[in-house]
Amino acid sequence: MSDTRRRVKVYTLNEDRQWDDRGTGHVSSTFVERLKGISLLVRAESDGSLLLESKISPNTAYQKQQDTLIVWSEAENYDLALSFQEKAGCDEIWEKICQVQGKDPALEITQDPIDESEEERFEEMPETSHLVELPVCELTRLEEIADLVTSVLSSPIRREKLALALMSEGYIKKLLQLFQVCEDLDNREGLHHLYEIVRGVLFLNKAALFEVMFSDDCIMDVVGCLEYDPALVQPKRHREFLTKTAKFKEVIPITDSELRQKIHQTYRVQYIQDIILPTPSVFEENFLSTLTSFIFFNKVEIVSMLQEDEKFLTEVFAQLTDEATEDSKRRELVNFFKEFCAFSQTLQPQNRDVFFKTLANLGILPALEIVMGMDDLQVRAAATDIFSYLVEFSPSMVREFVMQEPQQTDDDVLLINVVIKQMICDSDPELGGAVQLMGLLRTLIDPENMLAPTNKTEKTEFLSFFYKYCMQVLTAPLLANTADEKNSKDLPEGSTKINPVCPDNFQTAQLLALILELLTFCVEHHTYHIKTYIMNKDLLRRVLVLMNSKHTFLALCALRFMRRIIGLKDEYYNRYIIKGNLFEPVINALLDNGTRYNLLNSAIIELFEFIKVEDIKSLIAHIVDNFYKTLETIEYVQTFKGLKGRYEQEKDRQTQRLNSRYRRDARSLDEDEEMWFNDDEDDEEGEAVEKSRPEEDFPESYGKYMEAKKVKESEDKENFPKRTQTGSFKFTLSHSAGAANGTNGANGKPAATSPSSAATPNNGSSAKTAALPSPPVVKTGLVGLVDYPDDEDEEDEDEEQSPRKRPRLGS
Repeated sequence: MSDTRRRVKVYTLNEDRQWDDRGTGHVSSTFVERLKGISLLVRAESDGSLLLESKISPNTAYQKQQDTLIVWSEAENYDLALSFQEKAGCDEIWEKICQVQGKDPALEITQDPIDESEEERFEEMPETSHLVELPVCELTRLEEIADLVTSVLSSPIRREKLALALMSEGYIKKLLQLFQVCEDLDNREGLHHLYEIVRGVLFLNKAALFEVMFSDDCIMDVVGCLEYDPALVQPKRHREFLTKTAKFKEVIPITDSELRQKIHQTYRVQYIQDIILPTPSVFEENFLSTLTSFIFFNKVEIVSMLQEDEKFLTEVFAQLTDEATEDSKRRELVNFFKEFCAFSQTLQPQNRDVFFKTLANLGILPALEIVMGMDDLQVRAAATDIFSYLVEFSPSMVREFVMQEPQQTDDDVLLINVVIKQMICDSDPELGGAVQLMGLLRTLIDPENMLAPTNKTEKTEFLSFFYKYCMQVLTAPLLANTADEKNSKDLPEGSTKINPVCPDNFQTAQLLALILELLTFCVEHHTYHIKTYIMNKDLLRRVLVLMNSKHTFLALCALRFMRRIIGLKDEYYNRYIIKGNLFEPVINALLDNGTRYNLLNSAIIELFEFIKVEDIKSLIAHIVDNFYKTLETIEYVQTFKGLKGRYEQEKDRQTQRLNSRYRRDARSLDEDEEMWFNDDEDDEEGEAVEKSRPEEDFPESYGKYMEAKKVKESEDKENFPKRTQTGSFKFTLSHSAGAANGTNGANGKPAATSPSSAATPNNGSSAKTAALPSPPVVKTGLVGLVDYPDDEDEEDEDEEQSPRKRPRLGS
């Protein structure tokens, strides 16, 4: 029989007669060797896990409803249902079921239905009517009782009847008395029966029974019964653990006896659910849903009772912040608050608001500021967890607190700086704590959650605060590990380039990667503040030092930071990159990577591909003018040839636009214009063009570049790229943009504000080189931006541009 796979949802019916969605998957009917028969299998569409494995029993009543539903009941389970996406799929599975049972597929039910009137009669009967007769509670009848309890689990109706019978006769306490007798007599058979009975009673899923079983005088006997699992050779010692090993710690004495009892009960019931009872199968999960609810509401009650006891919480905070408090005591206090906050997650949203506001009013944030700065790792870890609850609940509340701090304290002990320092100083080799703290910082500085209508200035005020008081603390490790490479420049030429300040320590590299991830987030979501910081600190240059790291993941983080900046297509950033010559370390990394086809190679290529596709003219001109001689040999992608093509297209457009401007009909020129044009054509032409050109146009025309070439042609002839041990050409990393561009030209503007002025010819046969010397200082007047096409020099210069005459990388 061939498999038929259809998309379905799997449902089970819970005790409230509501359908619970168990997941979506694909159903098939196939022979399962283990079950010895044709079975229905549903595998989850998300991960392929098995949602349902049900043998098609010859005697099970399957019912087809509404053309897309198949419903049936199974032992050890509630009713099951498959809801099909398509009617065709439902029909095919229905035919398989009918084929196994020998029924006509035209029927809508394969067996005679169970007498549903039984349920109606049960609902009509008074609650005192006992439809299940319980055996007498005696040692000799334990096996009979166990069989009864086990047999009713397959029917919700019979479970309900049995639960009523157990509650009305006080049967639970009688059974627990028999447990004590069996244990005194070491009656293992009776103890094994009691295990089945108590486990079955728990699976009845009735809160009224739980109230009896988990009361102070019964719960330890219930735990005792559950120690004698027949599958175990020796019983477990759960009671010994609960009474002797597990210690109840009162950080502050709890005077309310009801609260203390509720805490004890919740711990023990949680222990029963998590430790004693086996992990429920997919069909048994609903059997313990009421037990989960029992624990849930206990926790809500505990939190409410503690919250209302202001004297208790006030005393806890007082001891937590008292310098005289012993470290062990403070550790217990912090752990108490951690549990307290964890319990609070059970509260409804409005109650959770009240809870955290109560903690805020009592001074939770100043207390955290103190304990997070302590040396005790356990205290700091617990305090971090508490801080995460607060940030998750209300980032605005935390931001409001930290913005008030500068008026009261030094920068070093600001809460956010304490968090940053703890992130930086995380001793975990995997930086687990640092990752958690980085996520919290990211939440705090995310503008998306600063849009509360009650405080429209929060975004501006907090970001100004963060960049003034905290950003230097966050970037300190980055700046310290990317200091100027003075020592590396003293290395002999041809030696392997090793940056002495580039971190080779894996943990440091991980930390810098985290910091870069946060800074990249800032670039994406903060505009003015991060841009100002990057410009003032020359931050991108420092980040790109990390392209030399032996840890590829760190080099990729640095590249990602630059990619985000370029992705903004902001001309301020573009001019900063051009002035600082900041493509140099990226291209060095590409050359160092050689012919390896890896993630670094792909990421660098993607950066240049983005610039080409988005046609970022200023960057294209800079790259082609300064690096094309090196990049043109990379032919396994068309990216760099495409950049050259974009450059040439823009150059042609500029030339055509300038020619059309100055080849106007002479009749349209008045006498003054003609006199001006003839008298001072060479001196004024460039100025006229420059004034008329929009700022955002292609930054350097080809003509101006050629004029600069003539001025500087004889000055620099030794600036070929340096060759590394591997034979590839290298660039020397420039110093800060300010130092490289501090000289002003004759027109009063910095002489190196344009990319072409940073590209100096090597010799008479090449117009563009791969070397990157300091920009020349042009002391003459304004250089013309373009030569007229009828000048003979242009043809000569075009000949100099011929690719056949460019120096080869391998020469």
